[in-house]
Amino acid sequence: MGDARLNTIMVIPTYWGREKAIGWQEGDAVYDHPTSLDEEGTLQRIIDSTGILEGTDYQLVIIGVSTAADIEPQVESKVMEVLNRSASRVKVHLFSHTHLKKAKQLLETKGRQNLAQLLSLRGYANVRNMCLFVANLLSAEVVILIDDDEQFHDPHFLTKARQFIGKALQGKPILAVAGYYVDAEENYLRQTEKKPWMTYWDKTGIMNRAFQQIIGAEPRLKETPFVFGGNMVLNRELFTRIPFDPGITRGEDIDYLINARMFGYPLFLDNQLSIKHLAPHKPHPLWRQLREDIYRFVYERAKIVSQKSRTGMTMVEPQSLDPYPGEFLKENLPELIYKSNLMLAAEYLQKGDTAASQECLRNIYLGQFDASPKIDPFDSLVALQKSWSQLMEFSASEKVSVELKEALFGETSP
Repeated sequence: MGDARLNTIMVIPTYWGREKAIGWQEGDAVYDHPTSLDEEGTLQRIIDSTGILEGTDYQLVIIGVSTAADIEPQVESKVMEVLNRSASRVKVHLFSHTHLKKAKQLLETKGRQNLAQLLSLRGYANVRNMCLFVANLLSAEVVILIDDDEQFHDPHFLTKARQFIGKALQGKPILAVAGYYVDAEENYLRQTEKKPWMTYWDKTGIMNRAFQQIIGAEPRLKETPFVFGGNMVLNRELFTRIPFDPGITRGEDIDYLINARMFGYPLFLDNQLSIKHLAPHKPHPLWRQLREDIYRFVYERAKIVSQKSRTGMTMVEPQSLDPYPGEFLKENLPELIYKSNLMLAAEYLQKGDTAASQECLRNIYLGQFDASPKIDPFDSLVALQKSWSQLMEFSASEKVSVELKEALFGETSP
């Protein structure tokens, strides 16, 4: 049985954008599929689906994220509306932009401007860090990270999530357990049609190979080279020490795994811990999806290459992350970028889409000249980790913790 005595906080970030007729505007944050203010979205569905879970010994935190500063009040109101009509059997807290401002102000009045700078609700990695920050404030021993485009389908999810956390496997502490996603038909493999341009960028095929090796094979719990950000269980000892890296624009979940490994913490996958992932269709064209992948893999490759030998840290090699994401983190990454974009450009050209074809050629240029981080990503991570540990310790100290909880949740729990 899972250890029900562990104080558990489940955190669900929810992303909201301008009304549908207005859409995304220059300067707005970019997320995969933020819900328009005039639409219902998927938040109520995931909250209502918690009703099937056995056990109510956890608290729920909803992180309300706006794509733009000028719609923050409407986003908070909208999320609050959803919370008020949702069928939650547990205590629910809202943390959004108003709460963020209060938290930063409180830290600044205590002379901790350097720590306040770590708090942000812009970008996937920063939002994930706010999930950890709030869980820490609420004295979580275990935080469960879930996304709002998911749905619980396993009544035993909570029991499984806490079954191994804090224990050990072959002498290694289990401080992070990842589950996995299934689709509406409960398949864990990605469905896709193989196209010629994927000859050098068969991301879905490589992911499926990794899924079969880790999810589709025994034993139930094993070290993993990949994780899913919307189905992660983290122990306090880990999340108060290791942050998500805001230097990466997406793929922050696997990047977190790399960060944790560098500091000596392996991540494990439980092949019985699943959740339904019912994501809306991505509106972005192929060339843009490829561009986003280029930036994330170039960044992670740079982080791995820039590693230095440091006491208490572990050198992470790309092949230890095979087959996914390891296949995209090796020396031949520039070659993969070049060949795949050239082939996709040719396909677009055949269809008469010259603009998209040019964007593919631009991907090659950006991969070579823009995607590489301007600062050393390893040194940056080491500095971030130190500051993050200080933030976690300071904000959880008795007096500060009481003030923060009073300021943030005193009157906002629905």
